[in-house]
Amino acid sequence: MTNRDPWDSSSTRCSPTVPEPELYRSIQAVLPRETDNQLSPDCLNKGMLRWTLHKKVQNNPANSLSLVWVLIKELEKAERWDSRRFIIPLLHTLMYAIIQTAYIPDELYKRVYDFCKRLLTYPHPYCTVGLSYTRQIKTERSIPGLMYQRMVTAEQRLKNEHYPFQDRVFILADPEVFSGSLGMVLLGDIETSGSVNPFDHMCSVVQHSIQAALGAEQCHGPKLAQALKDMGQDVESHFQEVLAALEQSAEEGSRGDGEVLRSRLQQLYSKILSETDSEPLSSGGLCDCPLPNPEMSFHLWTEELDIWRELANWFRSSSISEQFPLIPEQEDFDLGESPSDLMPSDMTRFSIMSDDSGIERDLPPNADPFTPSSLDTASMSSSWEQCKSEQDAARLFRRGGIKMKPSVKDSMQQRQFTARIVAMGDDRVLGRLAKAYYFFRKREARRLFLTMKVNLQFYYIPVCGPTTPNSSIKQSLLQPKGDPCTLGSYLSMVDPWYNSNIKSLGCMIPKLAKMQHTNTGRPKEPFVSDVISYYVRTGQQPVYFTIYYVKITFTNMTKDPVEDVFLTHLEMEFPEFRRISASVREKHKWSAGEVCGAVVSLNYKKVTLSGRDVDKGISVRTSGTQISAIPSNEAEDLNCLTLTFNESQTKSKNNVTDSKIRMSNVKIRTLESRSFTVTLDKDCRRTFKDVQSIEICPCLDPGYSVQKTIRSKFSLGEDKDAGLSKYMCKGLPLPINTFAGIIT
Repeated sequence: MTNRDPWDSSSTRCSPTVPEPELYRSIQAVLPRETDNQLSPDCLNKGMLRWTLHKKVQNNPANSLSLVWVLIKELEKAERWDSRRFIIPLLHTLMYAIIQTAYIPDELYKRVYDFCKRLLTYPHPYCTVGLSYTRQIKTERSIPGLMYQRMVTAEQRLKNEHYPFQDRVFILADPEVFSGSLGMVLLGDIETSGSVNPFDHMCSVVQHSIQAALGAEQCHGPKLAQALKDMGQDVESHFQEVLAALEQSAEEGSRGDGEVLRSRLQQLYSKILSETDSEPLSSGGLCDCPLPNPEMSFHLWTEELDIWRELANWFRSSSISEQFPLIPEQEDFDLGESPSDLMPSDMTRFSIMSDDSGIERDLPPNADPFTPSSLDTASMSSSWEQCKSEQDAARLFRRGGIKMKPSVKDSMQQRQFTARIVAMGDDRVLGRLAKAYYFFRKREARRLFLTMKVNLQFYYIPVCGPTTPNSSIKQSLLQPKGDPCTLGSYLSMVDPWYNSNIKSLGCMIPKLAKMQHTNTGRPKEPFVSDVISYYVRTGQQPVYFTIYYVKITFTNMTKDPVEDVFLTHLEMEFPEFRRISASVREKHKWSAGEVCGAVVSLNYKKVTLSGRDVDKGISVRTSGTQISAIPSNEAEDLNCLTLTFNESQTKSKNNVTDSKIRMSNVKIRTLESRSFTVTLDKDCRRTFKDVQSIEICPCLDPGYSVQKTIRSKFSLGEDKDAGLSKYMCKGLPLPINTFAGIIT
């Protein structure tokens, strides 16, 4: 939960035993109810109560084991009563407790495994979550402590020779929201969580792995903890030995023998105690090993920050890159311009003139046509050096090019890094994230680098900026209209556990800022970073939000059209008809006969319940429109746009048009001399003036677009998808991880 040193005297002292009835009441208090309102005080407190529950069982293995027993009983009761609303929250809480519990008997593992396996017969998302945890529990049952070992090793970047995966959390906070006290609270919370000496983490892994395998009957926890502490840096060799034993058992899978692993860890336990002149004790109490928070980096997402450059720097500086170093050509890799400045014509390219027809007979003697999949590194390197001099003369370079040298080491690095990007703010920060992701995919489609190395996971914590009652009219106009966190509100509707833990966290941060201001002398508990750690570890079910492409054409014909993307909202308004404040608009509902505004033409594809979209075209008089990509309730389709006119009803040329239109794409053009303004994702920094027309459609994945362009050069007028390309994902969604996905 926190990065507290588990080896000092205060942490090895057991906390009071919590009776099971108290654990039961605590669990009932955190469960989401059907009567919960998103903004009710009870609902907002549930995240704090869940955090308190995990804190309550820390530093006492008996409490952790009791919590696991109570949770599995509650899950079985929810299954009998068909209370599906409780299953996913209870299951996530259970798995988080299992990872940190010092020792779990086999009968309890079996009970949890059987329950998770029964979830496979449930509908989505229960079967998806159940499948993930069934696999984890099956492995954990045969290799106790493996989940803890892998999580700590990856998140803390512990150098080793057996488990090369690494995780890092990148927190991107909108400076418009996290200015002043809010930003200081978040930064201070992450710093309080802090970094611990890597050798202390190694001690935690060794301690937890031995205890999980041997139990209290064959292991004396406090004696082992003291022996590991006395070793200092010498604990690294034992850490490597533990990883070798666990990872070898994981590779053997069902062929492995659990008794062999226990025997190896038993020998290691005796060896550790004998090295410190301690008498090996066969039994005794166990020590809890709290799960440290992962490494986090906090960034105020200013215009100067290039998140992809930050990822590349992290990748280069990692311990894996030291063990599997990049070749010199890759070390000199230049990311070039910021992704937002890159367009297709600016993409750097690297070309090689081929003198090979592709026929196997044309290959050099003794050449292996399947060299990339060969495991012989020496032959691969010699083949590369043999043909290198011949290719150099035929090589065509362009600005910023990168040489790609096939190697086993390079393939071993692929996808061993996981970057967990946590966006914090309102809809504006999500719009920036969608735009950055789009240009990242566009750049990677032309020149692969991070895609082959880093697995991207996106998370979102909705936080509204502070509002002051005395703000000026100018500041009020710059504030987003309506709900500033529409995407966060939607996720709270479809995933109650997200609402209880993450939406409530966004509401708690301003309160924490006030509490910190009034209680400066009190010790800080890393509440925010603890909740973020829980979110990134257990929130593995993505909800896919469509990114929309928009082409903006201006009245000034000498000005080039602008291509951009948005995720949640687009606002189109004629400045001369803009209301002074939103309150005036609410008080006076304009009727069809009272409409004042400009005449615009709309050509759109209307979405119908039958799935057969219909092309429509109308001309209407309006003062502006709001185009939302986020549904206002659970029943609406997530993959369509909702266009709402500023007026309750809008008068078209022949009849009265509904104020709301559901569509998949649209083109809007002014038919008068007036121009309009366009604002993307409620962000005044992304406002375009003097606009004549806009075209909106779902954004295509740049990778698919590049492949289609390449195919068109060699096709004979055939524009249809052929071969495997018909199965490629054409759209570019932004996946935001939640705890359950969408619960219907």
